[in-house]
Amino acid sequence: MGEADRYIEYRNSRRPQRFLLGQDNNALVAVWIINIACFLILLTLQVGYYFYEQTATQFNDQVMQWFALPPSFVKLSERPWTLLTYMFSESSKDLFRGISNMLWLGAFGYVLQQIGGNSKLIAVYLYGGWIGGLIFIGATVAWGAPPIQMSLLGANASVMAVAVATTSLDPSQRFFTHIRKGIPIGVLLIIYICIDFGTTLSTGWPTVLSHLGGGLAGWLFVVLLRKNIDGSRWLNQSYQWVIQVFSPHTDAHRKATKDRVFYNPGDRQPYRKQPNVTQQRIDELLDKINEKGYSFLTDEEKAFLKKASEDGSL
Repeated sequence: MGEADRYIEYRNSRRPQRFLLGQDNNALVAVWIINIACFLILLTLQVGYYFYEQTATQFNDQVMQWFALPPSFVKLSERPWTLLTYMFSESSKDLFRGISNMLWLGAFGYVLQQIGGNSKLIAVYLYGGWIGGLIFIGATVAWGAPPIQMSLLGANASVMAVAVATTSLDPSQRFFTHIRKGIPIGVLLIIYICIDFGTTLSTGWPTVLSHLGGGLAGWLFVVLLRKNIDGSRWLNQSYQWVIQVFSPHTDAHRKATKDRVFYNPGDRQPYRKQPNVTQQRIDELLDKINEKGYSFLTDEEKAFLKKASEDGSL
């Protein structure tokens, strides 16, 4: 067992599972909630339209077009936010497709969080949606959109990105390990691709290519990550900046706590070993592994964990 595996096993043995509905900083649950919220908003609006005897065409023209990705770059320039909203939205007639997407996202997203840290999931999801959406528009302009497919809606490209990124990051992962040796993640990816393409071929090649574009985004994310280029870093930094703008006291409180715990010795002897402080440092580094992955620890931090393991603290 490698050092990273040992620390992850130790962390999991001390903490509850991270994928609980009420647990903080759970990217997978956050994506689920956003998708469900968008679906309920659209469903409520649709029920209101039907209550006032409006047609489905009127609902699509007056509401859905503001969430769905348009088939041309000209219309995209008029509604640029749709490059984000489309990947979180689903119409009521495609309810089962939406449920399927969330189940596949849960399967692959859970593994991605385990091996890559909590900060990667949303970035991969967004990159897959963005690249898949741009490819959809480009393919629609090149081939022309058939009448049945005049816009793009749903999380398929984003979920495809998560699935491919997870498989590329660690092809040795297995599902349902209690059944013999389990199912290799590569086999599950092939099953997912077959199901996804089998249900989208009838909507036209632009949609199929958009899903392939999502998978390409997930693969490129892992390729760059192996070269120490973390595509999620700027997104996470932007998010933290926004949080600090609206909650400036949060960062100050964190800094004050850090100074008080780690840099203010108080009445302690300068070279006296403090088990509580050591345990706090271990937990801090385990949280960093949880958020970013073991590879993002500095050499000093890795040496500290190694020494703690040798001393029996782990």
